[in-house]
Amino acid sequence: MTRRELIASAAGALGGPLLQTATAQRPRRGRRTNVVMFMTDDHGAWATSVHGCSQIKTPNLQRLADGGAKFDRAFACTPVCSPSRATYITGALPSAHGVQDWLRPEDSFGLKTRRWLDGHITYSEVLANAGYTLGMAGKWHMGDDERAQKGFTYWATIPGGGGPYRNAEFLKNGAPVKPNEYKTDAVGDLALEFLDQQKDRDNPFYLLVPFYAPHTPFDFQPDKYRAPYEGSDFACFPRTETHPWQNRGLRTHHNNPKSMHAYSALITGADANVGRVLAKLEELGKRDDTLVVFTADQGWNAGQHGVWGKGNGTWPFNMYDESIRVPMVWNHPGRIRANQTIREMVSSYDYFPTILDYLGVPTPAGESRRVGRSYAPLLRGRRPRNWENRLYFEYSFVRGVRTENLKYIERTRDWPSELYDLEADPGETKNLIDDPAYADRLGSLRRDLTQWFDKAGAPPIEEWRSTTKQVLTNYTR
Repeated sequence: MTRRELIASAAGALGGPLLQTATAQRPRRGRRTNVVMFMTDDHGAWATSVHGCSQIKTPNLQRLADGGAKFDRAFACTPVCSPSRATYITGALPSAHGVQDWLRPEDSFGLKTRRWLDGHITYSEVLANAGYTLGMAGKWHMGDDERAQKGFTYWATIPGGGGPYRNAEFLKNGAPVKPNEYKTDAVGDLALEFLDQQKDRDNPFYLLVPFYAPHTPFDFQPDKYRAPYEGSDFACFPRTETHPWQNRGLRTHHNNPKSMHAYSALITGADANVGRVLAKLEELGKRDDTLVVFTADQGWNAGQHGVWGKGNGTWPFNMYDESIRVPMVWNHPGRIRANQTIREMVSSYDYFPTILDYLGVPTPAGESRRVGRSYAPLLRGRRPRNWENRLYFEYSFVRGVRTENLKYIERTRDWPSELYDLEADPGETKNLIDDPAYADRLGSLRRDLTQWFDKAGAPPIEEWRSTTKQVLTNYTR
């Protein structure tokens, strides 16, 4: 954000339309709000029509944004799937919830799996205790994948969180099923089944729909989702020289139109199933009483910075904005003002307190591992008091802090740290870590980063690996 944009944003926060129209009121007594939360996988914010790429066809997400609020600067705390998902559901940092990296199959399901979320309060169990019926259709990938967890009563997933897109077998409440030839459409089928079960029920529901798309492999996309991209020049995908740290396993996708086509089609397939769910809510007469949230577990580079991949798209791991910035839209007819853009920075660790605040469900006391803050007031048309646009990130061997115009990335002693001036260099191309002109600001950011993680109860960065028994992949192979 430039200074001009920042000033405009501040002016809007002080006296513009955001405050002039009071929206997103707390739930009225006797009327409970349903929720459908969509989450894509490996989906950069840039890869939507909502956030800047009109070539990528996301008409249903665009419809949600036009009728609600889009967040221009929403970020994941961690640029890889399993720890990011665990942060969304617990509000805790990876060093607190213990999921350090994406879970290998033996950690995710089967005889050796661990229930990584045991001992942590999740928003799902809080909602279940408040009378919500919870369903999950799609990718879990947070351990003990086969069994319904943390308040969910409808449970349909593919243990392990990955695999091909064609003829995938799901476990639905313990029974193997193949709802559809195409995995993304199968997720949609299962979501519709859960909604049909809520038709005549009075208690509210929360449906989590975590798509596998657009995560690799790029093995299969139906023609109907590929057709919009026939003959495309894929202008939203930068053609760049490969980053010297590029993860070799993803190198073949770099500057590859076939990969660009597949990635785009996978996103459009997910968007189409968002449309199916919205249509079902309308059919059931539940749309006006349902909050719809769309986001992603983390971002994705598809040529940006010379990288294909997310945080582990390079070795050492990266914290580029494209790796951590996610699409985010909140839509609730009559409650959230239409066609608004929220520019405050928010994180995945903020979702836990926000969803409970929005729904009027008390946040459990006595849990010290949560670090987030509710941004529900932004959706109600007012800026929370003392809101600071400053976010923190962590992954193994690397942590970071992002302010309005600076980003400091700190790595363990074996790897270089980075400092970027995001106003002068939004593309993060010039590392200023050794620039004497930035020495004072660098020192301040270093102290802030250390103090914040220390206050959060996180171990020093050099001891990060001791927080989990997982084995890190050698990403140079």
